[in-house]
Amino acid sequence: MLYTILKALHIIFMVSYFAGIFYLVRIFVYYKDTDEFAEEKKKILREQYTFMARRLWNIITVPAGVIMAVCGIVMIFLNTGLMKMPWFHLKLTFLIGLAVYHYWCWKKVLKLKELNGETIETPNIKLRQANEIATFILFLVVFTVILKSSVIEYWWQLIAGFFVLVFLIMMTVKLVNKNKKNK
Repeated sequence: MLYTILKALHIIFMVSYFAGIFYLVRIFVYYKDTDEFAEEKKKILREQYTFMARRLWNIITVPAGVIMAVCGIVMIFLNTGLMKMPWFHLKLTFLIGLAVYHYWCWKKVLKLKELNGETIETPNIKLRQANEIATFILFLVVFTVILKSSVIEYWWQLIAGFFVLVFLIMMTVKLVNKNKKNK
């Protein structure tokens, strides 16, 4: 029963964590979008985006991530057999990627405060593309957990499908950004 409750909490806080990460990087994009605004409007919006990013990070994203991780670690201790499963090793590998992405987001949140309303050096298109990284990691983790051993058995089909997905999302981001520039 404890394991099932922990799994439910792990999933709930995983959803909360990803919601925070998804929105956080959108805030970076919105901040960058103010580059061409009038100074007064730019100043007000950038202060608000910086405030929103810090609150989102400190109140939702990090606490949800910590609870998600603690529940996951306790589940591993309660079910040590997971560590013998190849699919679980793959999931842990994807989670290392998520940790790197989390670190990048944290550095951007800190950078926003240091900027004091100045522009972010990262190009808009790069921020928009970075916004999709969490989506890719979410797809990889969920498919790995749901399909378990089938992920190992059908790895090449899943990789091919993943690259098609990545290509489609990246092209959509570029198309949307191109249309935005033309307006």
